Amino acid sequence: MRRWNGWGDENTSLALPEAGKEFLESRIGLGVRLDDATLEAVVSKVPESRLPAHPGVDRSPETRVRHARGQSLPDWLAMRSGAFEVFPDGVAFPESSEEVAELLNWCDTHDVVVIPYGGGTSVAGHINPLASERPVLTLSLARMNQLMELDEVSHIATFGAGTPGPMVEAQLRARGYTLGHFPQSWELSTIGGWVASRSSGQQSLRYGRIEQLFIGGRVETLKGTLELPPIPASSAGPDVRELILGSEGRLGVITEVKVKVTPLPEHEDFYVVFFPDWERARNASRALVQARVPLSMLRLSNAVETETQLALAGHPSQIALLEKYLSVRGAGHGKCMMTFGVTGTRLQCRQALSQTRRTLKPFEPVHTGKLLGRKWKAKRFLMPYLRESLWEAGYAVDTLETCTPWSNVDRLLNLIEQNLRTVLEDEGGRVHVFTHLSHFYPQGCSIYTTYVFPNAGSYEETLARWVRLKTTTSELIVKHGGTISHQHGVGKDHAPYLKTEKGPVAISMLEQVTRHMDAHQRLNPGTLLIDSTETARTSGHAEME
Repeated sequence: MRRWNGWGDENTSLALPEAGKEFLESRIGLGVRLDDATLEAVVSKVPESRLPAHPGVDRSPETRVRHARGQSLPDWLAMRSGAFEVFPDGVAFPESSEEVAELLNWCDTHDVVVIPYGGGTSVAGHINPLASERPVLTLSLARMNQLMELDEVSHIATFGAGTPGPMVEAQLRARGYTLGHFPQSWELSTIGGWVASRSSGQQSLRYGRIEQLFIGGRVETLKGTLELPPIPASSAGPDVRELILGSEGRLGVITEVKVKVTPLPEHEDFYVVFFPDWERARNASRALVQARVPLSMLRLSNAVETETQLALAGHPSQIALLEKYLSVRGAGHGKCMMTFGVTGTRLQCRQALSQTRRTLKPFEPVHTGKLLGRKWKAKRFLMPYLRESLWEAGYAVDTLETCTPWSNVDRLLNLIEQNLRTVLEDEGGRVHVFTHLSHFYPQGCSIYTTYVFPNAGSYEETLARWVRLKTTTSELIVKHGGTISHQHGVGKDHAPYLKTEKGPVAISMLEQVTRHMDAHQRLNPGTLLIDSTETARTSGHAEME
């Protein structure tokens, strides 16, 4: 069964090895364990629903608790402490586009706020209800989870928007196809949520980001049904499909998603390579992508992430042997780990691997073969479970991600890490920070930074630490040439920074479109754009000018 106050299935876990715990203690001190609230205690605090009765709406307290928060660190602290603050007044589980349309009309009639809900994996506050005088309906698409049509001539699949990643792939695989979209949240996140937040998968080099895969679908709006035909290309004016991508529920509810699919690959392998230092590692990754070597996946860890991953891997005797081998080959202290994948026919994979080796040779790589690559593949969707183990050890963990041109990568990465490491020094806070590059483009790449810190003496103090870390670093990102989000979307947490990135003209245009589609701000207010009618999410943000 799914955890009500954390990530994933309650029977699945990822242990923190003793060596990993000692590694963290040596860098940021002992963890501080905070007491968890019980589900029963939280359920007892849920207020009476303000929604009128509707046969398709569940107003029971536990259902409302389980749909009140996402997976950001503030959400985690709220769930663990029991201080949820705001709950939806009910949750609906429609099974068709027509039922979604009926519910939207009902909400329009009764002045009800609507929050679309996919897999509940948001880390930016997309699905959190705000304090409001109006009742709030969370609209879960969980029952719209089927492959509705597969056009095997055109390679177009149509899914219900609530289909989670494993069901997308299982239903396609049974017919000999794959979508190839594998975000780390794949276990729980849904195809409609990927479109709504402009998601990126781990193998985007081969299959593309969701905007390259999304080719059409159906959206239920307060103005009526919006059909997006799956035409491969068109010069007939602006692409309305692009308005729906990243709209985060502000224009309507995505109910059906049409995507490009690919026949299952004949072969796939993942490899791990180490480089002596960051400069050679970064230049090697840029050389690969700018030479358009046909890899399916590429990830580059900086020296601290490399050290951290090896420490958290467990099996210290085996890691010691690996370290000794790497040191003898010239990749000792300061080494950086690259993981890459080749996917396709056996011939394509051999050619891609050969081209990769030739391209990397000038940067003095140490190849370790496929063993570590197989281990990465086996755990690729388990890493979110590590948050549970870190929490039990007394640590909070969060991530920040952005994207920037190659000429700005080192500068921005260093600013991000330096700020995260030092911003809590005045209160004695120590933070362990590490970064990898991924989702590579010829012009630049994403920067994905993880930071771990001991909990403070209370939930309130721990949240205050996160606010300082998140806000100061987000301000640095948008002021120094990075996007506020490459793959996590905007939600409510990133909305204060959107104006800096987009500029006033673009923000005005987006506001006019949302106002036209939703004059009374009933569709997920406060998400993507800052609205004046609801109370802002309590995260310490101030709008940047």
